[in-house]
Amino acid sequence: MIKNNCSICAARALCASSRTSLLFFFIGITATVAMRVIEPLRAIDPVYGKVSWYVGVGGFFLFFVYKYRELSFKSRLIKENRLPEKLKAEGKLSSGDYAVLAALVCSLDNKKERINFFIIFASSAIVLLFALYFEFFG
Repeated sequence: MIKNNCSICAARALCASSRTSLLFFFIGITATVAMRVIEPLRAIDPVYGKVSWYVGVGGFFLFFVYKYRELSFKSRLIKENRLPEKLKAEGKLSSGDYAVLAALVCSLDNKKERINFFIIFASSAIVLLFALYFEFFG
């Protein structure tokens, strides 16, 4: 069960777009691009390729630590409030339960995350097409 009002505030904060989430959004995008341009940069100068690799791997490391902490927080909210049991029992939910559920549902509709996935998908497709083109026609 929610222990105090700070937990409710923390649950509501899941829906807010914070500076931290924006920072990690850009870290994820930077890491994605850095990983996709390693080979072209390596062709220009091996040092550029190596820097790109470190930026990509380091960026992904930071991004996934952030995502893991975010997921752990959501999981802890669910367990602490015993939401699965309450929902299965179809019992009465408290206002705190509703706040947590609202925040969790809100966090599932994350525009930055969808943009991030699209950039990962699109940049991977573009790089793959370029690689195949140069492999067979270049």
